[in-house]
Amino acid sequence: MTTWQGWQHFATTPPPVPPGPGAPPRSTEERLAYHSAFVTLRTPVIDTLATSVRTLMILGRHQTVTARPSLIVTGPAAAGKTTALLHVGRTCHLAHTHRNPPSPGLQHPHVPVAYVLVPPGATAKTLATEFARYLGIPVTTRMTQAQITDAVCHTYQQAGVRLVLIDEIHRLNPRTTTGAQSADLLKDLTERIGATFVYAGIDVTTTALFSGVRGAQLAGRASLIECGPLPARHGTHEPFKELITGLEKALDLQQHRPGTLPRHAAYLHQRTAGRIGSLTRLIRQAAITAICDGTEKITKTLLDGIQLDHLAETHHRPTPTPTRPCTRRP
Repeated sequence: MTTWQGWQHFATTPPPVPPGPGAPPRSTEERLAYHSAFVTLRTPVIDTLATSVRTLMILGRHQTVTARPSLIVTGPAAAGKTTALLHVGRTCHLAHTHRNPPSPGLQHPHVPVAYVLVPPGATAKTLATEFARYLGIPVTTRMTQAQITDAVCHTYQQAGVRLVLIDEIHRLNPRTTTGAQSADLLKDLTERIGATFVYAGIDVTTTALFSGVRGAQLAGRASLIECGPLPARHGTHEPFKELITGLEKALDLQQHRPGTLPRHAAYLHQRTAGRIGSLTRLIRQAAITAICDGTEKITKTLLDGIQLDHLAETHHRPTPTPTRPCTRRP
C-alpha cells in the first residue's frame, strides 16, 4: 500500500463481509480466506479519528500561509493504530472519488490519499524517496534531497493529494542529526503540500519526537488521539465485550453457538490485555483452527491452546520469578 497502485487496489477492493442470512454456504477455502482477512469493526478510536480528520481537512482547505494542523495517533503496539489509519484513509479515498469521478480519458487521475512508512534509520533523503516512490516519481542516485523534495511537492500538488498518512513515526529521533533533518523535511512538506497530515506511531509521547525545538513545533501543530487498550468497562458500557460480540457475529463457522465468546469476555480481556490487534488475531486463528480440525466452533479450550504474539503471551502468562534455593545454616 506504499505505492499508489497498491493503495488504490486496497481502497477500492470491497472489504470482507459476514455471510448474509439465507446466503449459500461458502466453501472451506472461501471461509479460510475470509477469516484470514476478516472484518474491521468501527471502534471509538476510528470514530474519533474519522471526525477529527474530516474537521481538520475542512479547517485547512484554504490555509496557504502556514502548515495545516495535523493529527498523531499514538498508543502501545497491537492497539489498532494502523487499522484505524487505513480505515479512515480508505473512507476518505472513496468519498473523494465518489464526489469527483474521473473524467473519461483523464491521463493523470487525482490521488486523494497518500500512505507512507517511515523507513528504519530514516534520513531526510530516504524519507523523501519514500514519498516519491508512492507516486512513482523517478529518483536517481545523483539527485539531492532538495531536488527530490521539489519533485515530490510539485507532483503531490498536481495529483491533488488531500490526505497524507505517515505510519511508524516513532522511528524518527530529532535528537540525532539525521532524525532532525527528517523532522525538518516533514515540516517542509506540510507547508508546501496542500494536504492534512496524519501520523501514527507507538507511544510517541515517550519518545524523543516531542523533544527540543523541532518537537515543540510538532507538538504545537498536532493533536493527539490516544489508541489504547479497550477497557472492560466504561461507565455503563462494556466496550470490549461489545467488540467481541461484533466479531462473533462476523464468524462463518457451522457449529459455533452465538453468545459463547461474550461469555468469556473477562478471560479474553485478560488474555489480550484489551488490545484490539491481539484480540482479532486470537479470534481469527481460532476460527481457522476450528475449520481445519472440523469442530467448526470456538471454545475456551481452543482459545487457550493458541499461541499469540509475545506481548500478549507475556501479559497472560508472565515468566515466573526464579527463587533462590533454600540453604540450611550450619
